[in-house]
Amino acid sequence: MQQPHPFAQPVADGPAAPRARVLVVDDDPTVAEVVAGYLTRAGCAVDRAADGPGALERAARNRPDLVVLDLMLPGMDGLEVCRRIRERGPVPVIMLTARGDEDDRVLGLEVGADDYVTKPFSPRELVLRVQSVLRRTRPGPAAAPLAAAGLTVDPAARRATREGVELALTLREFDLLAFFLQHPGRACSREDLMREVWGWDFGDLSTVTVHVRRLRAKVEDDPARPRLIQTVWGVGYRFDPAGSDGSEEG
Repeated sequence: MQQPHPFAQPVADGPAAPRARVLVVDDDPTVAEVVAGYLTRAGCAVDRAADGPGALERAARNRPDLVVLDLMLPGMDGLEVCRRIRERGPVPVIMLTARGDEDDRVLGLEVGADDYVTKPFSPRELVLRVQSVLRRTRPGPAAAPLAAAGLTVDPAARRATREGVELALTLREFDLLAFFLQHPGRACSREDLMREVWGWDFGDLSTVTVHVRRLRAKVEDDPARPRLIQTVWGVGYRFDPAGSDGSEEG
């Protein structure tokens, strides 16, 4: 792990804002201590757990606003912990992994993680990622609901529906759908989406690919032949409310 870097950027938007509760789950006490220390100095209230059962127990006792979750845990791995936490509600999850294999990172995103950070990592970078996710979970200025192609998104309520049925979306899936509805017909590269939806100027673009795939599975009649979220070969993706024949998944 890299040496700590001093910083003083609070998570809260102002002194009156409530402290965000973050659950840190890692069986390495050194990593957990450093991460918890950085998050505490950033203004978070931090709970810690060293294994999967402990994480589920703490999450049930004090519902966290966000979970920082190690992939490799004794007894119950982080993927199973993430699945079970996601079953209880839309709590954002940032997964930590020492593995460099892309399949493991993608699998973490597929089970509902909103982001991942590969070890060794800068604690400061992790805290900035946590802050970015937390900012998106807080109510912002009142925005009008969006509607197209049978889909509705209410940014203020953080609620999305398809043909009147509420969609179970993760934080990033919701933001991605809202962005598409705000920009119908616009061809967006994965770099554009990373910058506009995630708020990052750099990152692993497979994160965008996986989230588009997950979102298609929830809003398309046939995700293998998407009509609404179309692949624009050589560019990225385009939301087409008219629902013309789209490219196969990409």
